[in-house]
Amino acid sequence: MKAVLPCAIYTRKSSEEGLEQGFNSLDAQREACEAFVLSQKALGWKVLPTAYDDGGYSGGTMVRPALRQLLTDIAAGRVKIVVVYKVDRLTRSLADFAKLVELFDAQGISFVSVTQQFNTTSSMGRLTLNVLLSFAQFEREVTGERIRDKIAASKRKGMWMGGVPPAGYLAHERTLVIEESQAERVREIYRRYLTLRCVRRLKIELDQLSWISPERVSLKGNTSGGKPFSRGHLYKMLSNPIYLGKIAHKGQLYPGNHPAIIDEACWQAVQALLAENTQGTRNRVKAINPSLLAGLLVDESGNRLAPTHARKGARRYRYYVSQAVLTEGRETAPESLRWPAHPLENAVLEAIVQWLRDESNLMAFMEYREAAEVVQCLRGAASLADKLGNASTPDRIEVLKRIVAEIRVYGDRLEIALKLGGLWSGAEMEENDAVATITVPVALKRGGMAVRLIVRGQTEAGQLDAKLIGLMARAYDWFGRLRDGKSESVHALAKEVNFDNSYVARVVQLAFLAPDIVERILEGRQPITLNAARLIRSVPLPFEWEAQRELLGIRN
Repeated sequence: MKAVLPCAIYTRKSSEEGLEQGFNSLDAQREACEAFVLSQKALGWKVLPTAYDDGGYSGGTMVRPALRQLLTDIAAGRVKIVVVYKVDRLTRSLADFAKLVELFDAQGISFVSVTQQFNTTSSMGRLTLNVLLSFAQFEREVTGERIRDKIAASKRKGMWMGGVPPAGYLAHERTLVIEESQAERVREIYRRYLTLRCVRRLKIELDQLSWISPERVSLKGNTSGGKPFSRGHLYKMLSNPIYLGKIAHKGQLYPGNHPAIIDEACWQAVQALLAENTQGTRNRVKAINPSLLAGLLVDESGNRLAPTHARKGARRYRYYVSQAVLTEGRETAPESLRWPAHPLENAVLEAIVQWLRDESNLMAFMEYREAAEVVQCLRGAASLADKLGNASTPDRIEVLKRIVAEIRVYGDRLEIALKLGGLWSGAEMEENDAVATITVPVALKRGGMAVRLIVRGQTEAGQLDAKLIGLMARAYDWFGRLRDGKSESVHALAKEVNFDNSYVARVVQLAFLAPDIVERILEGRQPITLNAARLIRSVPLPFEWEAQRELLGIRN
């Protein structure tokens, strides 16, 4: 009698259109795959009852719930054969497919495409698959170029291309109409800036007036805005050519189809003042040791942190100092002390790089985007992450200036506000005023006039994370039970420990972490962004240790 070979059928549809029908594209794919598996019944093939259906997910990304579940079940040993209707249902990315094939091979999984009649068990099958995926990737890139060309042509005609409307406007039929109550506030903000000549003081006045940004509700019911204006939001508002009746594209301004809120004279005066106030920021890249975060840091009271330095012998120590200390002295601002520049800059860079490399963070802000545009955005964000991690200091400064609205420093945390409109160079999201906030837990050790910033997980003695260590202990314990035969299967183990099957399967995989990563966790030397929740979300892990280090943001 032939051994039973459990077959997982994976289906995918890029858009949600038609999924509400009684028999949709996913059903058609599954029916064809079930018929094929039935034809192989003599070989022991048997369809698993679990439906791995991803409706409304692009094949250009691996962030898909059903695919995640499939990979988890493969790691748990529940699947022997993966069956798809066509190869591009699994993925359209050659790089992602290579990773999947490697994972399948490591687990002894066969991969079958029903309509294309080949699998990955032969070298010819591999060659054919790679050729097909190359064409799929080519088609996706051509689609992306077509979308970019369409956006460029539309913007040259002055059309509004979507996104969150700026304060003072409402979206209406591919253009913007003035919302007079908010528009008058925008005009007043411009006038007050010309009077105060400082965004920091402008924010203080607006906070005193209890002015907040307009609240928006997306088609999915998500709300944004309705909060006090941040300095980053104010800078964006004061420099947004939309208010002049223009549409921006690739550094060029085109006459828009929408009415202007700000007149030409006021606009030019504000731009001249902004340029005057930021001249120092542009010049600092020429310094011998430029400060990466100059112009971006404020303390919890909204006071700007300015770069300074001190010398002791031949050594030069850089700091960021609150303006409250510089203008009022320590006596009147006892909590606004010096912040050591190097650890502060490292903490900010590491947090931003990790955020950009986590596709789930980015996907949450790209509702209703075309699949090709989403893929382009993800690649652009990864490119920015690489530049922040490896580029020269001047290049890093330019990237930070482009994507960071503000970094607010508290006694126990850093709050980094990222401008979503500046994240992706190729995607047309510059009208989007949305901001993503990254919170970085820190600890401060005071000594005299100095403040030593300690990022949790990077202290000299080690900052142990009890939950993270407990998770690793659980992984080794559960893996040991399966290895020694104390538990017959993951399902049996899940019943014994009273946890969900999926969770147990993910935890067991953590027993295959690189030894040096485990050592870092046990000694408290893991990156600040690596906690128990993030580690468990990273499953399935790459098999190569170097790839694991890259995924978790660990540098040797």
